Amino acid sequence: MSYNFGGDDTVTRVMEAILSSKFQLVIPKAVRDRLGLKPGQRIIVLEKGGVIHLVPERSLAALRGMARGTVAADGELREKRDRY
Repeated sequence: MSYNFGGDDTVTRVMEAILSSKFQLVIPKAVRDRLGLKPGQRIIVLEKGGVIHLVPERSLAALRGMARGTVAADGELREKRDRY
């Protein structure tokens, strides 16, 4: 079962998975495909306030360039209001 809140790719999709008797969980194929998950990839499990968050671990190479544009020409960090 899945629920779609909205209609474009930026919306939250809620899907159901069943925990097996061995406490294994299968991530739905649509989610695996959208996130580019691979067999054997590490997943960070965060529990906060009774909610479980699954976060794919990414390599440093995959994170390269993520903070591009946060340092100004003078070497100072840019303020959020200056980024637009």
